[in-house]
Amino acid sequence: MASYLDFEKNIQQIDEDIINAQIKGDTEAVSILKKNLEKEISKTYKNLSDFQRLQLARHPDRPYALDYIELILNDAHEIHGDRAFRDDPAIVCFMGYLGEKKIIVIGEQKGRGTKDKIARNFGMPHPEGYRKALRVARLAEKFQIPILFLIDTPGAYPGIGAEERGQSEAIARNLYELSDLKIPTIAIVIGEGGSGGALAIGVADKLAMMKNSVFSVISPEGCAAILWNDPAKSEAATKAMKVTADDLKSQGLIDDVIDEPTNGAHRNKEATAVAIADYVKKSLNELENIDVRELSANRMQKILKLGAYQEA
Repeated sequence: MASYLDFEKNIQQIDEDIINAQIKGDTEAVSILKKNLEKEISKTYKNLSDFQRLQLARHPDRPYALDYIELILNDAHEIHGDRAFRDDPAIVCFMGYLGEKKIIVIGEQKGRGTKDKIARNFGMPHPEGYRKALRVARLAEKFQIPILFLIDTPGAYPGIGAEERGQSEAIARNLYELSDLKIPTIAIVIGEGGSGGALAIGVADKLAMMKNSVFSVISPEGCAAILWNDPAKSEAATKAMKVTADDLKSQGLIDDVIDEPTNGAHRNKEATAVAIADYVKKSLNELENIDVRELSANRMQKILKLGAYQEA
């Protein structure tokens, strides 16, 4: 059963009316209602607020990394473990083919359903997850296979065990190592890009965001709690923080924005997967014509420019 957000109530009502008309066999009513639905979808999604885009980024039906991997990869094989502590299910790694191109995909996976969410720690990786990602990235470099990173996490897990096992070191190590990989790399924020938890697999030659994704140093709720001592002011915080894909593109912090279906990626996963695959293929065609040493140097310059400004 489809899930609806607060601002989608009119869409929900029309969807329910369509189902009732179909049950009654009223084809004329179904045709009229479908036209009304198209108009309502266009009206609702034409001018979404930043907070509404945040809600879409967190939508329970939104495609996760494994959904896209299943849709875009052929002959996919999963790679497990960090070879030091354990396998972290919050990070998934696959080797396969995108069309005829060999590729490795490393993604953050939130999980669906209570058991899966708990098993995957709600998409909050432990240090062993980031070390697994780095191990697989080194494997990709060894065999000269490009990497696609799929970012979707509220943040790295802040628990005591994670800190004891070196969470900050694992993130810092990934930033250091991934910035110097001698292979083409692409990172896409597919849902939430939460702080260091996202950056740990977000250092790449191309950084893109889905149209309804967000990327920020802290959650809007956390920002509101710190600044105003009131998590309920998260809507104002979302606007002030400039967390949307369009905001980050306008500030030069990301390279590209990938369009989604009008009413969100969760309404048409297949079309969204095609958009991602097309973007990755196009980007790889560009990057594969650049010497790997130049790629590494360009990546480092790109990182060093972040936050730099000139006084007027």
